[in-house]
Amino acid sequence: MLQPFYRILIELTNGKISSGALRRFSRSKWSRPFIPGYAKVYNINKEEIDGDIGSFPTLHDLFTRRLKSGTRGISDLESVVVSPVDGVLEDYGEITRDKQIIVKGKVYSVGEMLGDGAAVSKYIDGKYMVLYLSPSHYHRIHAPIEGEVTNRWVIGKKSFPVNRMGMKYGRSPLSKNYRNITEVKHGSGHVAVVKVGAMFVNSIVITDETSSLSRGQEFAYFSFGSTVVLLFEKDTFTIADDLTVPTDVRVGEGIGIVMKKDEK
Repeated sequence: MLQPFYRILIELTNGKISSGALRRFSRSKWSRPFIPGYAKVYNINKEEIDGDIGSFPTLHDLFTRRLKSGTRGISDLESVVVSPVDGVLEDYGEITRDKQIIVKGKVYSVGEMLGDGAAVSKYIDGKYMVLYLSPSHYHRIHAPIEGEVTNRWVIGKKSFPVNRMGMKYGRSPLSKNYRNITEVKHGSGHVAVVKVGAMFVNSIVITDETSSLSRGQEFAYFSFGSTVVLLFEKDTFTIADDLTVPTDVRVGEGIGIVMKKDEK
């Protein structure tokens, strides 16, 4: 009974009017009085914010805050893949021959997720990682590795929750929600950075549209908590041995190693 009820509730509240109203409110001066309470409820670390929390004019400005310079250390080792976000590593594993990934016991179609047959073929037998950002997390997205941006595209319209309830009872949010995808070519292959929209707020903003990215470089942000899915080509990536799920990760922390061509 819970799953159908949950889906009906989300469908009724996830419309254009309701999501638009939330977006307008979060960007309005009327949201400012809610900032101290929001920061307290979500236990936001004020010490690492670039600026005083009282200086934010709207909730949206708090959502998209930057951190003080040097707050996150970025590995400079060429072979290291770093976390692109502050969040929770919810799952990782292999992309099957059937173009599927299994996240928390639920099967997702990579073909549907990417919406591009040519792109999908690269990732068969590769690896995936799912990184969830709650409303408490820093919402800016950084490059997991140095490389050239070979493609960018957007797919999907509505977005459903990507929290634990959403992942358990929702309609495959990772492959059906609004998605903004950046594909990067590094020394050994490609990685697709799939930025998944969250309920009510689909806003995913690209802040740097240059054709090349350095490891740890900021290039986008979410207007609210959401999820990033990383897809790696076959035989190009090894997940760090010490990672378990779920586990907290931060921007710049090593999450795996790129395999050199002679190691394949």
